[in-house]
Amino acid sequence: MTDTETLPKPKTWKDNLWNAAKLLFKIAVTSVLLYYVFTKVPFEDVKGRLIHANYWWMLAAVLVFFLSSVVSAWRLLSFFKSINLRLDTRFNFRLYLLGMFYNFLLPGGIGGDGYKIYLLTKSYKLPAKKLFWAILFDRLSGLWAIGLIVVALILFVPQVELHMAIPGSIFLVGSAIYYFVTHKFFKEYTNNFVQAHGKAVLVQSLQVLTILLVMLGQDFNGKFAPYLLSFLLSALAAVVPISLGGAGAREAIFTQLSGPFHMNVGLAVFLSVSFYLISLLVSLIGVYYVLRPSRLQEGLPSIEEDEPADKQPVEEKQNSSIKI
Repeated sequence: MTDTETLPKPKTWKDNLWNAAKLLFKIAVTSVLLYYVFTKVPFEDVKGRLIHANYWWMLAAVLVFFLSSVVSAWRLLSFFKSINLRLDTRFNFRLYLLGMFYNFLLPGGIGGDGYKIYLLTKSYKLPAKKLFWAILFDRLSGLWAIGLIVVALILFVPQVELHMAIPGSIFLVGSAIYYFVTHKFFKEYTNNFVQAHGKAVLVQSLQVLTILLVMLGQDFNGKFAPYLLSFLLSALAAVVPISLGGAGAREAIFTQLSGPFHMNVGLAVFLSVSFYLISLLVSLIGVYYVLRPSRLQEGLPSIEEDEPADKQPVEEKQNSSIKI
């Protein structure tokens, strides 16, 4: 396998122009969505809630979100192991943090997933296609976990006038189809299927707990379920890359659902803004590896090693003294 078969082609001026156009589009969409939201909710309301929040609860929310990122990186490792890519857990977490930074703050550029594929392909001589599918299934496991928790929360939201059998049946049938297609056409990626999806449920549960802690920081003592369900539904909307880091899309979903779910629209938008800021704060950790790329790549195999990964399993070659 040669480098030309595994490494991505250099970007042309057309690629750069397309990336710039996508970034401008996302900025425009984000601006329109935020303008809509703040015509419904006074900005001062959201600002006041942030200023007067209980910051101990907010700190707990940040720590729980950080923990969800640790578990999320661990989940991705399961899919990498499925393709016989055995990364050191510390290197994998460093790479995950850098990917968060790229995905969050550079949505019109290379992107975190693209950088992971580039670096791992270059270092381990794996086909970029294999890495792409591993990362895609990692994302799909997250969507599946959101669907599971949404079905569970519907039980506690009486405004959703559906018999539990309907969403439950849809989820079960969808899960069966999802597993059948994956096992039939992508069998290699089902090697750690159950444990990876268990980790996905843990990730989404921790992010729901993050929102719960933010609400406690507002001395909230009402019904939590409508806000938590709205958060998960807004997370589905944020998956579609039409805005900057999901900004605007989440807030718009919360605003729309505040009426039928009988939520305080000011608190609903505040929750969305808080989650965005918490995500931003944790993502900024990744900037350390932009400034110190040598710290990121410590323990990687020599790029000059040319033995393909499909002939020899990738070994864990990282130094035991490496620190995050």
